Amino acid sequence: MKEIFEWNRLLFNGLPESFLLEVIFRSTVMFIVLLLTLKVAGKRGVKQLSVFETVIIIALGSAAGDPMFYEDVGIIPAITVFTVIILLYRLVTWFTGKSKKFEEFIEGKTECLIQEGKFSIASFKKESLAQDEFFSELRLKSIEHLGQIKSAFMETSGEISVFYYEDDKVKSGLPILPHLFNQKNSVIPNEGLYSCTFCGNTIQQKAGMATCDACNKSEWVASLNTIRKS
Repeated sequence: MKEIFEWNRLLFNGLPESFLLEVIFRSTVMFIVLLLTLKVAGKRGVKQLSVFETVIIIALGSAAGDPMFYEDVGIIPAITVFTVIILLYRLVTWFTGKSKKFEEFIEGKTECLIQEGKFSIASFKKESLAQDEFFSELRLKSIEHLGQIKSAFMETSGEISVFYYEDDKVKSGLPILPHLFNQKNSVIPNEGLYSCTFCGNTIQQKAGMATCDACNKSEWVASLNTIRKS
């Protein structure tokens, strides 16, 4: 009587059992490649999930999906992939619990982006985050200028958390509304308070050209000092 299932093809697709060693090697290599690739892509590329969680989802998703509809992919190798991924997950989790440096490499760490109404330049340059994108995030929180912000942080999840000045302590700061920010110029038209468009440094300026003493850039825009509207 003919068997309903061709068990050898279904489980191994005609491959020798020794092929499982190659599957283990392939799984380990691709796990590391995925982890490093998403690490380079940065937090913003995997917002809401950590890099490590994203790697697990991609790896398991691929391992589960292929044997569902590709007849040349055996179930046993796919199960082996699952086993290897879970073991690697447990291993990485163990290392993150033992080493703070390894944890920071895998999960990243919280970075201060704005401090007292100005960009924390050293931290900001570390993140793969365009200024326009960052300003858009702040505008969604009803922020008009950096002087309304006491501090802002890029969390390990990619989210931005903001702490505001109380209304009576709001400073003059760099406007982030497009129609105001786009009026930036290297020539200051009139004496007054101006903000550096690169770092947010806000100082009294005379008409003419000036260089920011904080970042050495030379583009300025008139500051705002409005309070935040909830």
